[in-house]
Amino acid sequence: MTQPRIIDNRTARRLFLARQGLTLPPHLKLTDAGLLELIERLGFVQLDSIQTVERAHHMILFARNQTYRHKQLARLHEREAALFENWTHDAAVIPSRFFPHWKLRFAREEARLRERWRKWRDGDFESELASVLRHVADNGRVLARELGNDDEATPKTNGGWWDWHPSKTALEYLWRCGHLAVAARDGFQKVYDLTERTLPHAQLEAEFSEAETVDWACRAALERLGVATSGEIAAFWDLVTPAEAKAWCQARKGNELEEVLIENAGGGKPRAAFCFADEDQGYDSWAGLPEPPKRLRVLSPFDPLIRDRKRTERLFGFHYRIEVFVPAAKRKYGYYVFPLLEGERLIGRIDMKHERGRGELRVKGLWLEPKVKLSAARKNRLEAELERQRRFTGAERVVFGKGWLKTAD
Repeated sequence: MTQPRIIDNRTARRLFLARQGLTLPPHLKLTDAGLLELIERLGFVQLDSIQTVERAHHMILFARNQTYRHKQLARLHEREAALFENWTHDAAVIPSRFFPHWKLRFAREEARLRERWRKWRDGDFESELASVLRHVADNGRVLARELGNDDEATPKTNGGWWDWHPSKTALEYLWRCGHLAVAARDGFQKVYDLTERTLPHAQLEAEFSEAETVDWACRAALERLGVATSGEIAAFWDLVTPAEAKAWCQARKGNELEEVLIENAGGGKPRAAFCFADEDQGYDSWAGLPEPPKRLRVLSPFDPLIRDRKRTERLFGFHYRIEVFVPAAKRKYGYYVFPLLEGERLIGRIDMKHERGRGELRVKGLWLEPKVKLSAARKNRLEAELERQRRFTGAERVVFGKGWLKTAD
């Protein structure tokens, strides 16, 4: 029996960086068409409302191209309908040409949520859904607050979205099940409309079988991961189950797919995974992987490079956890700390905030990884990146707080 090929850690790392758009020249002018191509390359861009420096989706795109501007994303989504909002592992903007494959998710969500709703709500919840859907059909675009609710960002209780006002919950349900779409954003609040009035007809009409969507989801995930386990493939879009992804891999093992072993950054036993076996995407095509730009870049905590924290630790030897929900006294680093990517390495993390009232991008703390020093050259790269962030956010100046250079415990 032939032993699986061993993929060295650096190759696996560089492959993932390339597939995630982080080896592209970050200074070349990004057109709207180029932005759509970049998002299709990534697969999706996660949305998040926290704006400590800038919202996550904008930071994800800016990390890959410094000429990206906020209005470009809004144009593609709201005017061109080239993107739609829905769920992967979390809320995200997704290329509209992928929409037909979300129909499987919608069907599964509807069956699951209807069953759960019977436990959440008393009475005739179907009539609430019908009433809200009819209101949108008759009146057009709507925000949750226009249906008699408070600000949509504030739930009625401390529970999840099932504890919101019934009509707001209905909006969320209808969106998660594909009946409504997010046609625009007002600030960060969703503006809902009928899906058929929002997305291109070609994408609405296209139909794929369950097997075809499972195949697309697994194939498209592996293309964007480069090399991955079946669990990582399932988690990428969160469209298929781990069992479906495992069966897909096993059915193609030794034919379309090659089983390999990936070296971990910290050593130890290599991890079994899969990659494509063909000459265009398989191992033989990796010899020409581009070298990532040497510049230092700030990453959003929700950047797809680091979204899977365990994978990040295996590939980069970098342990990262977001501490937003950790009590202040128990935080190791800070409320919202950003990883730092330098070339192909994650070298540290930075705690900074855009103090909008003062016009300052304030650096509160910098922690470098063990054996990483703040040399003169690295400090210059840090200052260059902070200047790029300053211009992107519209801050007037960069300010370093007292004792900003920290020592990790």
